[in-house]
Amino acid sequence: MAIEGTAATTPLSPGERVDGLNHIAELRAKVFGLNIEPELERFINDMRDLRDSSYQQNERALAAIFYMAKIPADRHSVKINELTTDERRALVQAMNHFRAVVSLFPKRLTMPI
Repeated sequence: MAIEGTAATTPLSPGERVDGLNHIAELRAKVFGLNIEPELERFINDMRDLRDSSYQQNERALAAIFYMAKIPADRHSVKINELTTDERRALVQAMNHFRAVVSLFPKRLTMPI
């Protein structure tokens, strides 16, 4: 027997997804007082790990995130605690934008032959 009624979900545009992710991030900070700094630091350190076989691509991806956050290139190498509050906020917003866009990628990518 099928469940009848209106759908519980609705498709969101990429912009709506970004707005939602940013709103959730705001709520987490206000309600739970979560400090994202340790997670951001771990992420950036992982992306800058010279031992990773994809180091160069990781650096490029990280640079893209910093660029998206409009953080000047001369500040891309600073530690997370050296970023201003506005820069950290812009970084989280850029990461949320990438999360929203990546969710739209085709599901089964194949390499061209």
